[in-house]
Amino acid sequence: MASPYNRKVEFAFEVTPREVEDRRAAGEKLCLIDVREDSEWQICRIEGANLVPMNTVPARVQELEAQADSTPLIVYCHHGVRSLNVVHWLRRNGVENCQSMMGGIDRWSAEIDPAVPRY
Repeated sequence: MASPYNRKVEFAFEVTPREVEDRRAAGEKLCLIDVREDSEWQICRIEGANLVPMNTVPARVQELEAQADSTPLIVYCHHGVRSLNVVHWLRRNGVENCQSMMGGIDRWSAEIDPAVPRY
């Protein structure tokens, strides 16, 4: 029988903005990764997030993997499509500790922080 200590922990591919905010409010350290373009980042962003445009993710996979070793990555974009694609790609490339935020920054603005502009 396999040891329970050696089994792989699986995370859901997506998480809601409410779950992200609740985890942050509970003191969990999360690394928010914004995969939108710089022009979108200039319009609005979530406080404390890091900009890693989607097209730069492959070149930065080692950096993201190192970050994910210590802190869960919460990846987001405008509506959640790009970020889900990035999470699927990251997991295929060995970065397990990551999730996409459903609905992206648009849903974050609508449900969590209306001070974040919508576009």
